[in-house]
Amino acid sequence: MRFGRRNLLMMMLGAAASGTGVAAGRQGGGMYGLIGKMIAAPGRRDALIEILLEGSASMPGCLSYIVAADPADANAIWITEVWDSKASHEASLTLPSVKEAIARGRPLIASFAESIATAPVGGHGLVRGRG
Repeated sequence: MRFGRRNLLMMMLGAAASGTGVAAGRQGGGMYGLIGKMIAAPGRRDALIEILLEGSASMPGCLSYIVAADPADANAIWITEVWDSKASHEASLTLPSVKEAIARGRPLIASFAESIATAPVGGHGLVRGRG
């Protein structure tokens, strides 16, 4: 099965200006979030999770990157990302470590189930915006 480059990049890391608040997020500024579900090839979920987690600490602008195994589906993975801006997410896709993770992870992915962009406004572990 072939995957669109954009979908693969968005889900792998996602990825993806630093004003805050709901209105700012809708206008392209503020924090940028992604929530997505991918389906690993049968029996490959743990290996794919390892690849997703390896480089997640070294992505500038990434405020939160959570990879979760779906307890109801042995092959499903949920990824929740929060970035300081959409630009930071997009820039992360050019990092050598991210490109390498995408290349390694691609053969382990069976499909992408869901993906949604969000405009985070705060929460535990995130600094709520000013203004």
